[in-house]
Amino acid sequence: MKKWLIVLTVITSILFVSACGKAEEGASEASGSGEVKEFTIDATNFEFDLKEIKVNKGDTVKVTLKNSEGMHAVKFDGYNKEVKGDETIEFVANKTGEFEYICSIFCGAGHDDMVGKLIVE
Repeated sequence: MKKWLIVLTVITSILFVSACGKAEEGASEASGSGEVKEFTIDATNFEFDLKEIKVNKGDTVKVTLKNSEGMHAVKFDGYNKEVKGDETIEFVANKTGEFEYICSIFCGAGHDDMVGKLIVE
C-alpha cells in the first residue's frame, strides 16, 4: 500500500510540474511580440466600411464593431474570434495568410455581401 502511495505522489508531482510549464508557454503566445493595431468596423445593412485589415505576424489586433444600422457581428475565420456590436475583441495575429471575416448574424438578402479580409504578413 505504501509503495502505491509513493508512486501516486510521484506521478501527481510530474503532472503538476508539466502543467505549470504549459501554462507559461500559453501565456507567452497570448501576448504578441509586435505592435497593437486597433480597428473599428462600422456595419450597416449589407456592408462593412472596412473591407481589409492588414497587420504583421505577432501584432495584437483589437477590433471594435459599431452597428450603425441593423444587428451584426463579425467572425474571423482561421482565428475562431467573433465580435458583436459595440464590443471589442483582442487577439494575436499568430498565423500568416489571408483570412475572411464575415457577418455572423443573418441580416437579410444582402447578408452574403458582408465580407472583408484580414491579411497577416
